[in-house]
Amino acid sequence: MPRIAPIHWRIFEKFLLAVGCRLEREHGDHRIYWRNDLKRPVVIPREDQLPVFVVRNNLRVLGISVREYLAILKDL
Repeated sequence: MPRIAPIHWRIFEKFLLAVGCRLEREHGDHRIYWRNDLKRPVVIPREDQLPVFVVRNNLRVLGISVREYLAILKDL
C-alpha cells in the first residue's frame, strides 16, 4: 500500500481546493477550510512539513482514502 509522506501546507491546500473545500478563515497560524457536506472543518497549520498524522486526520474528516489522496496529488 502506498505511504503518506509529510507535505508542505501549500501543496495540501491545493489538494483541499481540488476536492471542493474553501478557505473559511485563519486563526493564528492555522487555516480553516470548509465544505458543505462535512460535519467539521478541516484545519491545517502553516508549517513547512505537515506531519503525517495531520494529513491522515484531515483525510478521515474528508472521507477520502489514501489511494484517492495520492491519485489527486499526482494530478496536481
